[in-house]
Amino acid sequence: MIDKILLEKLKSNFTEAFRLIKTNKFRTFLTALGIIFGVAAVITMLAIGNGAEKEILSQLELVGVNNIVVTPIPDDEDTEDSEEDTGEENSKTKKFSKGLDMLDALSVKDYIPSVEIVSPEIILNTYVINNGKQNSVKLIGVTASFFESSNIGIEKGKFFSKYQSENALPVCIIGRKVEKKLFTGESALGKQIKVKDVWLQIIGVIEEKLISDKAQENLGIRDLNQDVYIPIKTFLVRYRDRKIITDDINVNNNNNQNGPKNRIPRGNYHQIDKLTVQVSSSDKLKATAEVLSKMLKRRHNDVLDFEITIPIQLLKQQQKTKQIFNIVLIIIAGISLLIGGIGIMNIMLASVLERTKEIGIIRAIGATQEDVILQFLSESVLISVGGGVIGIIVGVIGAYIIEIVSGIETVLSISSIMLSFFIAVIVGLVFGIFPAKAAAKKRPIEALRTE
Repeated sequence: MIDKILLEKLKSNFTEAFRLIKTNKFRTFLTALGIIFGVAAVITMLAIGNGAEKEILSQLELVGVNNIVVTPIPDDEDTEDSEEDTGEENSKTKKFSKGLDMLDALSVKDYIPSVEIVSPEIILNTYVINNGKQNSVKLIGVTASFFESSNIGIEKGKFFSKYQSENALPVCIIGRKVEKKLFTGESALGKQIKVKDVWLQIIGVIEEKLISDKAQENLGIRDLNQDVYIPIKTFLVRYRDRKIITDDINVNNNNNQNGPKNRIPRGNYHQIDKLTVQVSSSDKLKATAEVLSKMLKRRHNDVLDFEITIPIQLLKQQQKTKQIFNIVLIIIAGISLLIGGIGIMNIMLASVLERTKEIGIIRAIGATQEDVILQFLSESVLISVGGGVIGIIVGVIGAYIIEIVSGIETVLSISSIMLSFFIAVIVGLVFGIFPAKAAAKKRPIEALRTE
């Protein structure tokens, strides 16, 4: 029985609140603007934050969780790695380094206990010919461990066998986009393509990887779907081995007696273009990178002709920056909600003053203080809920507009929408309590005397 009476009171109060809001539409709309913008901002910022988190996770999948990447630095005429004092004058000379090569990869695997996988790569920008059509392509020489360290699966066919890798057989695995481009509407398995001057048999097609332009730019990730992969020994035997080519140049440089000014720049003398090292656990990344750096520097005659990066650390830094940015924006959104709440409180206080006689009448005919509080709270909650609903609509539309206009991925979730709506209701309750209590405290006789 008591619950039924309470429900009737609530129904009556909300009906009256709706009537009053409808009577003062424009004023109510202006009051709710703070709530609308605050809720919209919260939804939009959470959508941007969720999108950033999704992007970070997808990038993390591409670079590998525990990977360290070593990239070689080509010889530049203006680069000076060391100085030797001749006694009479300082003569800048460049020490000899053999460059990043396959022996380095083997040593890293053999002598650093925390390393699980070592994946060297050689990259060649070239062309592929099929049915008389020529297309540009990246030819990548890899070992079998490349696909594991890069989280790449095979959609069709199989990986390189041990026999194919050790005997430098002319076989290849291609990206999904290469298959679509060269073999439209048909399977590429078992067929042959001519990459530069060598015919290669296709034994597999990798799973398609979704790689954004942003990920390619920030992390130096290639579009793996457009590459042709061959065993690294096949690359060295059938295409190019810089180690053999640059050895002749090194002899000429060492025999050059005209001083360092006449030294011939070696260009890219490194045998491999990238070395990915996967560590057993993430807490060993930093220590392993330090050991790796010292080991390679010693093997390269104290020449720092390589760069070591830890992609996961770059991603974490990027994530931290985005989180700080999102926190700032959410604080701004919170301020908008606070201002909206203050606006509700102000309009409700003004409403109390305008309806003083009305309060006196309903108190005189038997309404309790709780009834008055409930009536004014119903009005403030209805304003905030209405503003919250409109804010949700504006926030959802805003998130889609941001994604279309700026290209920033946004991910809307039911939880963020529910959270925003809940905040709107709380704001209405919190900022409506003071005006409601102020109205309830008015004495009936004094309220009726007010002109």
